[in-house]
Amino acid sequence: MSSNQSNPQTRSELRAQHDRGPKGHHTLWRILKWAVVLFLAVILLGAVVFFYYAQGAPSISQSALESDTSTKVYDSNNDVISRLGAQNRDYVKSNNIPATLKAAVVSIEDRRFYKNHGVDPVRIMSAAFHNVTGSSLGLQGGSTLTQQLVKLSVFSTAKSDQTLKRKSQEAWLAIKVDQKYSKQQILEFYINKVYMGNGVYGMQTAAHYYYGKSLSSLNLQELATLAGMPQSPVNYDPIHHPQYAKYRRDQVLDAMVANKQITASQAANAKATSVQSGLAQTHPVSTINLTNQKYIDSYLKEVYAELKNEGYNTNTDGLRVYTNLNMSAQKHLYSIANSNNYVSYPNNKFQMGATMVDPHNGQVVAMLGGRKTGNVTLGLNRAVQTDRSSGSTAKPIADYGPAIQYLKYPTYQPVQDTPYTYPGTNRQLNDFDNRHEGTITMRKALVESRNIPAVRTMDAVGVNRATDFLGNLGMTFKNKLTLQNGIGLYISTEQEAAAYAAFANGGTYYKPRLLNHVVTADGQTHYYHAKGTRAMSPATAFMITDMLKGVMTSPNGSGTAAKISGLYQAGKTGTTAYPDDYASSVPGDAAMDSWFTGYTKNYSLSIWTGYDKQFQAGHYIPEAQTKIAQEIYRSEMGYVQQSASNTDWTAPSDVVPTKRNGTTEYYVAGYPGDASTATNDGNSSSTNTNDSTGNNQANTNNTSRSSSSSERSSTSTEQRPNGGNGNGGNGNDNNNDTQNTNSASNESAPKDNTNNNNANTNSNAGKANSTSPKAGQ
Repeated sequence: MSSNQSNPQTRSELRAQHDRGPKGHHTLWRILKWAVVLFLAVILLGAVVFFYYAQGAPSISQSALESDTSTKVYDSNNDVISRLGAQNRDYVKSNNIPATLKAAVVSIEDRRFYKNHGVDPVRIMSAAFHNVTGSSLGLQGGSTLTQQLVKLSVFSTAKSDQTLKRKSQEAWLAIKVDQKYSKQQILEFYINKVYMGNGVYGMQTAAHYYYGKSLSSLNLQELATLAGMPQSPVNYDPIHHPQYAKYRRDQVLDAMVANKQITASQAANAKATSVQSGLAQTHPVSTINLTNQKYIDSYLKEVYAELKNEGYNTNTDGLRVYTNLNMSAQKHLYSIANSNNYVSYPNNKFQMGATMVDPHNGQVVAMLGGRKTGNVTLGLNRAVQTDRSSGSTAKPIADYGPAIQYLKYPTYQPVQDTPYTYPGTNRQLNDFDNRHEGTITMRKALVESRNIPAVRTMDAVGVNRATDFLGNLGMTFKNKLTLQNGIGLYISTEQEAAAYAAFANGGTYYKPRLLNHVVTADGQTHYYHAKGTRAMSPATAFMITDMLKGVMTSPNGSGTAAKISGLYQAGKTGTTAYPDDYASSVPGDAAMDSWFTGYTKNYSLSIWTGYDKQFQAGHYIPEAQTKIAQEIYRSEMGYVQQSASNTDWTAPSDVVPTKRNGTTEYYVAGYPGDASTATNDGNSSSTNTNDSTGNNQANTNNTSRSSSSSERSSTSTEQRPNGGNGNGGNGNDNNNDTQNTNSASNESAPKDNTNNNNANTNSNAGKANSTSPKAGQ
């Protein structure tokens, strides 16, 4: 037997191995083939998507490429009122741009600039590799310099807009720009367009701003510094952030060496020079917009805040921003605040904040954040501060509005002005005159701004439901509200104007908005109209409004100085007094804050007045000056109403009129109440079973706060006037709600007073000083 025949198993295995070999090779080949097919399919699909999106790309003109990227702001009449940027741009032509600067820009932004055709696949893959490995040297992603120019010229730079569609269109336009313009023209457009920080656009303007000379006079290290700034102009500012500016400058120099534009020796010499070497001592500031700036500074600051919240870059997006500003109303408000033609102010340190909104849509038509502020740009805006107590202006929105909404109180609801002690404490609440009027109507209590009935009403409603009502009006609070918040809230004039606007329009709340619409560089328009939400019933809005009319028209009303003869309007006063540990340093009738918030069917206007440093000697508001807030309101509202309709509110179908003691009162149909029974008529016992907290939060405050010389509780005192005809009567507004005026948050609960015993009470959150009420008439 041969060897082959004697070993059949071996021959069988050999045949199997032979058979498997070609089959395994075939399988591998099939995998490779399908991988190639899949790769080509992906490329084809990508091409289809690219050209689909590219067809919808906006047009791009030379004027768009040459223009700067600053933001222009318009008022409600579509007139330009501001242009972001402190500088007039100094455009420089290509033949006047130093070759060294061009080399620096190309080296750090797009080393293959002169070889690519607007987009650079090699750069895209290289950027991806370097981003993964972390070995990038000056590269700024896959976009070419031409693509960056296109983005700055026609697209938003917001991250939310960096979509596949936008990237495709950006690349397509970059290809078209590269075909139409020379590389030198593209560099010229880019160097003149980029934002360079401090309101400066273009590198020629930046040369004058930072170094006090033209680009042609700058040395290597200075040019490298400018070339590196566009990617982060704030961080790479050599004036304010020299350490980051040096890091970026050295990156540029290294990139120039790698790109063979300078030698390593030249780079080393430049690196050895201080990045602040050659900086100018002074920096030119343009006079652009200074005329409008003084009128609109606070308004403009909030516009920019809204833009930022919406994701816009106001420095590089080339936006056209249309606001809700009524420039005429704004200028008049500014004139009221900064002259003595309308109101007599005690001194230039006496401050104010004001916000006016349109009740029908929440549009902020005017806002002023201070007076006598000098040439400060985008300074402190007191109109939106929330660290001062609103005093008794809180009563309609925290007490009586909820009482009508949830408990169906009629306007003649009997309420008790009798001795009151906060539940769970021995702390007594008092009124401005240290007297008690017994059983009175809710209307009288609100018109005369008496404290005890207000807190009793909040007690009956329940803190939880009062908080819900305030939430419907756009107010949220970090810490739980307490009964003491029934006579004071830490809110801003903007919040309060928007809240009272819901009374004016029949119960709908609109979030206050300064932006109307924004047009981006690619022509897209984005509208910002607040959507109204039902905050209360029309019945509640009408009944509160009817009572608040009396604040200005009743002889005993607390806001008679705000009265405008013949005008249908409603409003409320509020003041806060000093805490015990400081009360002896000021006159007995002194107040820290004085408010007035009022409205017509066309406008809602909230005013705060006081001093920034209320504990500084002499920085108090005497009784006679507490009506200044009312006078500001009267002057501004009288002005805007000249060109607006003057119509009264009409009762909704479910509101029933009735005569009580010669006065027309109202109740919700089916809920006439019992005029002989007062609600919550004894010392508070937390009678509202619907409030799961039991309302025993009256002695709590901000959990992180304790009183000190700079963080004091305040009391607000509401004094009934001796009368007045609406032209400056003795309308004073003082109520006994104790507050922390320097609260760390805008939701700290106010403190109320003990009964003239100057006692200090310990709250659940820390120690706070209580204060005694100031005597009334």
